[in-house]
Amino acid sequence: MSTVTEKNPSSISRNKLLWVAGLGWLFDAMDVGILAFVIAALHVDWGLTSSQMGWIGSVNSIGMAVGAFVFGIYADRVGRKKIFIITLLLFSIASGLSAFTTTLAAFMILRFFVGMGLGGELPVASTLVSESVPAKERGRVVVLLESFWAAGWLVAAIISYFIIPSFGWRVALLLTALPALYALYLRINLPDSPQFSAKKDVLRSVSTNIKEVWSKKYRRPTMMLWIVWFTVVFSYYGMFLWLPSVMVLKGFTLIQSFQYVLIMTLAQLPGYFSAAWLIERAGRKFVLVTYLIGTAASALAFGNADTITLLIVAGAFLSFFNLGAWGALYAYSPEQYPTVIRGTGTGMAASFGRIGGVLGPLLVGSMLTAGIGINVIFGIFCVSILIGAMAVAFLGTETKQMELE
Repeated sequence: MSTVTEKNPSSISRNKLLWVAGLGWLFDAMDVGILAFVIAALHVDWGLTSSQMGWIGSVNSIGMAVGAFVFGIYADRVGRKKIFIITLLLFSIASGLSAFTTTLAAFMILRFFVGMGLGGELPVASTLVSESVPAKERGRVVVLLESFWAAGWLVAAIISYFIIPSFGWRVALLLTALPALYALYLRINLPDSPQFSAKKDVLRSVSTNIKEVWSKKYRRPTMMLWIVWFTVVFSYYGMFLWLPSVMVLKGFTLIQSFQYVLIMTLAQLPGYFSAAWLIERAGRKFVLVTYLIGTAASALAFGNADTITLLIVAGAFLSFFNLGAWGALYAYSPEQYPTVIRGTGTGMAASFGRIGGVLGPLLVGSMLTAGIGINVIFGIFCVSILIGAMAVAFLGTETKQMELE
């Protein structure tokens, strides 16, 4: 079945939907990826402390928490398509404007709005795609959607490696504003979710939707999602936003740091593709638990690596398992709720997770300032990820090929 739905004349093919939504995802990842390299560059240009560097990543995550909550709720009221376009425009414009800032305060204010756009777009896009493809391939298609994140990080790493050392971080940030033009194209060419279109006349209050997410029927999956989202986001942003800076702290130059992180980033793609292959065969729970345990082991190995070879290998496995787990999480989350509260439930889980994204970078910054070693810091992330794996294993139910309510 190559079409989203053959009865809807405004529908587009599954592959085109994946490409349209995936490019938005790629632009998101490009922005987050470039931020990791920009933080390292700002440390040199503006003489930032470790604590200030941590706050940049955390302000971004505060914006993502607000965006995921607000835009997730409104996706159930005005539609997935409208929110997808609004969030894409918001982060594109704010990211471009941040290239012109001359103070840390102004930069962080704009990063908050960038985060709002990013945080709102990601769960809404995965919900849109989940509702638009058949159950038998839903998980695989959503994981493939997530794989565009790896492509975005690769673009970010390439831009950072070639642009920042020669032309500066401002030029790199200007390049992230390009998605604003693409958002205008989306407005005309992207149909909304057929499931939302069928239910759009059933308007419910925001408070009703929020209460139902925590009602007895959905309390267990909600608790499971909130735990796994928090632990995954906490560890991801704590580790990956600091990767280039951690490499510098381990004694490498800024250019060497960018080069090694680019090599590690390449491992994200096979991580996604293997998860996409397994998710409709072994199921969501198996992929999530297995890849989270692999992430935890890789984090421990990375924190304790004492040679460049071990560092790159552990970093590659960290990218492989962590991003594969992300793909499975985005496929799994919308499947926990019916159409009328799917955007709200997924957005609230992502929003709570973003609190972890605030704490992760701050934790690294404060612990480095206190003289605590990288091995201890990555050991904390290892434990966090294992807690997330246990939540899925004991509280989660398998949703492979189930029809969405």
